[in-house]
Formats: sequence, C-alpha cells, structure tokens
Amino acid sequence: MITGKEDLLTALIEAYLMEKGTNEFYAYAAEKAVHAAAGKTFGELSLWEEQHMEYIQYLYQAIDQSRDIQGFDDFRKKTPSPDTEAGIPVKDLEKKLEQPKYADDQGALSLALEIEAKAYNLYRKLSEGSSDSNARAVFKEMMGQEARHIDYLKKLRAQLA
Repeated sequence: MITGKEDLLTALIEAYLMEKGTNEFYAYAAEKAVHAAAGKTFGELSLWEEQHMEYIQYLYQAIDQSRDIQGFDDFRKKTPSPDTEAGIPVKDLEKKLEQPKYADDQGALSLALEIEAKAYNLYRKLSEGSSDSNARAVFKEMMGQEARHIDYLKKLRAQLA
C-alpha cells in the first residue's frame, strides 16, 4: 500500500494500481446491481476511474519515456490490483454488495461516497506526507479529482431524495 514516502514513479504506479482496483470494483458493482440506476451510477464511476488511470499512465510515460504503451498495457493486464483508492480491499467491497442496502440508488450512492471520501482522505494524507514535491503535486491533483466526484455524488443523491 502506498505511504507517501515513495519517489514519483513509484507513487504513480501505486496510485495507478489503486485506481485500477477501484475501476474493477465499480465495473463489478455495475454488473451486480439489482436496480438499473444503481448499475448506471457504478458504471459511470468505473469510467471515472478509467480516466484517472489514463491520467496517471500519461504522467508516468511522460516522465519515464523508456516504458512504451504496449509495455504499460502488459503491466496493466498482468499486475493484480487487490486494493481500491480508498485503501479498502476489493474483496471486502464485493462482500458489501451482497448486503441489500447497497442494491438500490441510495445504497449505491452511499457506498460510492464512502469510497470516494476515503480516497480523498488517502490522497490528502499522501500529499501532506510526501517528501517528493512532484509526488505531492500528483497526490493533490488526485485529491481534487476525488473532491469533484464527491460533489457530483452529493448532487445526485439530492436529486434522488
């Protein structure tokens, strides 16, 4: 798990893997959702995480130009991502989905807000504790992206209430 003490390239890889874990969880949740709207919400969240992965990959490849796109795609396919950006193991979140309270729209939003809030807090702690100024900047950017997700989810929850 990422600590904030990593150099920039290691921090990017660790962040990428957490985003990948979250992406995979949201895709799984979209498939398992009982209600269509909950499935749609999780599907949108999965796409957001895919965009985070692309952003991190872009940064990584801009810094380490020795890694080609095919090599990164191989890395993506072969490297497991057991944890989410919230610091919660994917398997634990999958078990939560078995609970009926997460099957409807409000439940899906509640779970997504929990994940995104924990991700925000993780990136905040990482940005505050990073000794690498470039890694700190990346963590702050990721924190901002999570804040935008939280705002969106809160607005969606208010619309559904």
